[in-house]
Amino acid sequence: MNVSGAAAEEVLNRTLMPRLHAAFSLGSLVGAGSAVLLASAGVPVGPHAAGAGLAAAAALVVLVRGLPADAPTRVPAPAPAADVPAVAPDVGTGRAPSAWREPQVLLIGSVVFGAAFAEGSANDWIGLVVVDDHHIGQGAGAAVLGVFLTAVLLTRLAGARVLDRFGRVLVVRASAGCAAAGLALVVLAPTAPVAVLGVALWGTGTALGFPVGMSAAADDPTRAAARVGVVSTVGYGAFLVGPPLIGALGERVGLSRALLVVLVAVLLSGAAAGAVRAPRRDAASSGGIRGPLRGCSTSPPRASRRPPGAAAP
Repeated sequence: MNVSGAAAEEVLNRTLMPRLHAAFSLGSLVGAGSAVLLASAGVPVGPHAAGAGLAAAAALVVLVRGLPADAPTRVPAPAPAADVPAVAPDVGTGRAPSAWREPQVLLIGSVVFGAAFAEGSANDWIGLVVVDDHHIGQGAGAAVLGVFLTAVLLTRLAGARVLDRFGRVLVVRASAGCAAAGLALVVLAPTAPVAVLGVALWGTGTALGFPVGMSAAADDPTRAAARVGVVSTVGYGAFLVGPPLIGALGERVGLSRALLVVLVAVLLSGAAAGAVRAPRRDAASSGGIRGPLRGCSTSPPRASRRPPGAAAP
């Protein structure tokens, strides 16, 4: 999805990735809501999990038929002979170096790591933190997770327009600040309503880091697959590592204090935001289009240069 989405962005010359990731947030929100309803109805975990798995499998069977056979890609125009390649080949091999050794890719990965770390930690621990710190009921704790997921979903749905207007760097930095403020409120909140406000800010601030990182990793079409593979590995690794780390620290210092690690990761993510800056596009660097969108124009039609009243050739 990430590679295909980035290719579609390149062809259409507009931001799409946050909306694609919004589908993930919508699935999480639907799953959380159904879990609350089924648990309230006394449905055991086994039948609930089996039903969810069957529903997901059926949806995949239907939806996969609509996927294109290959991703749309823009064919880069030939570079002038004097131009230096963006990625120098390894000495003695003539092959492009591994994307794992590209500093910019690693910086983009750090942006994604901070956002994914914050999102994954919230998914697993945010309800329990609010329940333990403010002594609210379990149902209210589940609702707090719903607040977080809703904030992420709405931000991703609106994020494409925001990114197109203000640019990636400013949006990622503002997002990191928003997430940091939300985390601080959750940790220091004197009352449950203040903590819920912090949860909403936390979700808003973590929503765009991952999709923006995917787009930035794919800015060079010739290296998109390798770079997106590295950045997505870092991001999904953060989803896996973050929650257990917070749980282990929480046993020693308490969950609220353990969230300070997430705060540090978010701030580092914002500090690396310059790595996701979009390259400038011009007519000389544009190429042809391959894939399902071939034949679609991505630029306005040229105005006719014939004087008024002149006969057509």
